[in-house]
Amino acid sequence: MVSLDPRPAGAPALPLSPLTLGTSGWSLRSAEENSATDALAADFAAGRLASNVIDTSNIYGDGHSEVVIGRALGGSVGAGLVVQTKLDRDAARNDFSAAQMEHSLRQSLDRLDLESVDVLFLHDPENVGFDSVMQPGGAVEALVAMRDRGVARAIGISGGPVEMMRRFVDTGIFDVLINHNRFTLVDRSATDLYQAARDRDMIVENAAPFGGGVLTGDPRFAGTYAYGPIRPETQAAVDGATRIAAEAGIPLAALALQFSLRHPLVDTTVVGVRTRERFDEAVVHAAIEVPDAVWAALDTIAPATGVHTA
Repeated sequence: MVSLDPRPAGAPALPLSPLTLGTSGWSLRSAEENSATDALAADFAAGRLASNVIDTSNIYGDGHSEVVIGRALGGSVGAGLVVQTKLDRDAARNDFSAAQMEHSLRQSLDRLDLESVDVLFLHDPENVGFDSVMQPGGAVEALVAMRDRGVARAIGISGGPVEMMRRFVDTGIFDVLINHNRFTLVDRSATDLYQAARDRDMIVENAAPFGGGVLTGDPRFAGTYAYGPIRPETQAAVDGATRIAAEAGIPLAALALQFSLRHPLVDTTVVGVRTRERFDEAVVHAAIEVPDAVWAALDTIAPATGVHTA
């Protein structure tokens, strides 16, 4: 069982709940699905969720995610709530310049109907590389300047490749780290990265604890991991975790979620959902008692630390 009460995290001491509402899937869909995300955003804005953090990005749903959140917030963020978004490149031109970062920021603040956000990330810098965004007058300098002029309380780096993310962490520039699909029941390759961030008193946010869906047990995601074909060694670990979950009588999704929620290197876990029902399911899964013997068994099937299995 994991408590979902907010607690101060990292040097910025932001009060983060262990569960963050992720909105990467909030795009324009059917009227019914749009109504569901509108209702979920409204519940967040009113403080009716067991999460005080909402995560979005300039590109999620081609901007629709931020529009939904902004509509729910109504121009102000309630006490105790944390809103974070991400600066994105112009994908058509692969433009990650400082000017593009300013454009991305203006779009996001307009959609969110806010003058500032709590956390502002540089998103997926692996598309252009470390040196490109770190160059003088580049994207990282622009992000730092945004924090300095007060449009963000904290700045972060959000991306995938562990080695590159470690280089960003080691600069000492950032307050927050998001990594995805690399710290799960079947992939512990971000362990050293998260420890390095913790040593710098950064906030650590772990995204995609279900490995893109396969660790929910949903057959639609069979044969995949981290949005691509699954590797044999990863499949073996998934099979082992599935067996352990069945023997313990605990949903595989609950074990996958709690692995992240309970880990001392993780401050908050970003879980993408589009309905209140799915969010409430995550809350139920967090409350399940898991015997120590089950965690010990799961440790035996996980790949070695430092080995990325996507």
